[in-house]
Amino acid sequence: IVTTSRDYADNVAVVAGAHTLSQQVTARSFADIFTAHAAEWHARWEKADVQIEGDVPAQQGIRFNLFHLFATYYGNDSRLNIGPKGFTGEKYGGATYWDTEAFAIPVYLGVTKPEVVKALLKYRYDQLTGAYHNAQQQDLAGALYPMVTFDGIESHNEWEITFEEIHRNATIAYAIYNYTNLTGDHTWERGEGAEVLIGIARFWADRVHYSKHQAAYMIHGVTGPNEYENNVNNNFYTNWMAKWVLSYATDVLPKIDDQIADKLAVTDEEVAHWQDIVAKMWLPEVDTTDVDGNPRHIFLAQDGWLDKDLVPVRDLPADELPINQHWSWDRVLRSPYIKQSDTLHAMYYFPDAFTEEQKRDNYLFYEPFTVHESSLSPSVHSIIAADLKMEDKAVEFYERTARLDLDNYNNDTNDGLHITSMTGAWLSIVQGFAGMRVRDEQLVLNPFLPKNWTSYQFRLIYRGRILEIKVTGAGSTVKLIDGEPLTILLNGTETEVE
Repeated sequence: IVTTSRDYADNVAVVAGAHTLSQQVTARSFADIFTAHAAEWHARWEKADVQIEGDVPAQQGIRFNLFHLFATYYGNDSRLNIGPKGFTGEKYGGATYWDTEAFAIPVYLGVTKPEVVKALLKYRYDQLTGAYHNAQQQDLAGALYPMVTFDGIESHNEWEITFEEIHRNATIAYAIYNYTNLTGDHTWERGEGAEVLIGIARFWADRVHYSKHQAAYMIHGVTGPNEYENNVNNNFYTNWMAKWVLSYATDVLPKIDDQIADKLAVTDEEVAHWQDIVAKMWLPEVDTTDVDGNPRHIFLAQDGWLDKDLVPVRDLPADELPINQHWSWDRVLRSPYIKQSDTLHAMYYFPDAFTEEQKRDNYLFYEPFTVHESSLSPSVHSIIAADLKMEDKAVEFYERTARLDLDNYNNDTNDGLHITSMTGAWLSIVQGFAGMRVRDEQLVLNPFLPKNWTSYQFRLIYRGRILEIKVTGAGSTVKLIDGEPLTILLNGTETEVE
């Protein structure tokens, strides 16, 4: 139990509050406190535990990561968020990043009650005023959520992050969509979440510009998720997500609660402009070859990407890796090397929006240039590899994300654990190996069993139910632990779960 000045009017009240709490605690025995503590953790593990047979390091990795996630955040205070190092190190200062919406929320949606994620959504809603301030600082309309923050105002001091890495704004909108899609609860989307969504949509509508030469809308001067490129034009992921936000906002607009709709006062002219941007966003596709000379049809990561010296990572001297510890920043920025998923990140968020051929061509083209020097990179590549039935790659990247800190893959664990990247182990198993999706309001599972595992099982919270999924060499079973029966799609077959 902690008491701070955030909870009281003045220092006198803080001391009095601390004294009251101390009396409450000292009135209880150690055994009582320990029992209550153990019961709370038992309740968390009962919903979230992942059990793996046949691979002790894999089992150790996932439990280690889930423990540290829950020790860092469990939704008890909507004023709080998830720092990239949690409480294990001072790097990043405990600030909030887009990691929360991109990686942590999808896990908490599956292993905790919806109220835990609602607290994270409310955290961003409560900082909406700051997001409007951030956009105004760039002479732009709408709301721009910060890359790094403590209070809603941008706290980062590097221009290529603060002013250019604006893709993070789309992920705040994605979190609203993801919560709604997974829970089936539209109240946030139609209420306070709509204020966030429309503010973000208005930002994108102002940030694009129209190119008469190409008869298309473009976004220049950005940094995508690949931070090894700065100040590029038409980063595919940024453009694609801006288009998606405007489309999503248009779809949600008629459903918004009347009082909030009146407050937002979105005009028909605005919506028409959004629709024009959606129809004419610049998203070039090109024919090229991959590092092995195979033909690939890809989305261009940014306008000048193919003009680089395209030497794959496999051809770099081992003593020059990681490049961020051996090369000048200028050399890194001119290289073709990708820090983490960039073009592929859109396919992680929206796997059903792309064809299998599109996902395969882009994965096989871009992954050989990816150095995975972000702790968030392996899990996305594991999930997409699993989607493409590239099982060995999926397992390889799972092992890397699951044991990133236990095995100190990036040689930086002494700075603190990678809390938000710890989500990757769960995501790789559930979204990757088990193929969990929600399509047309229906839960879909397409599991496979890694070769070195005897079995794995996990529990999943889905629309008021707790399900237990077990995958063995003999096949997959889904058991209803709590809640109403439902019909799911298991390996392509309609299955009643009772």
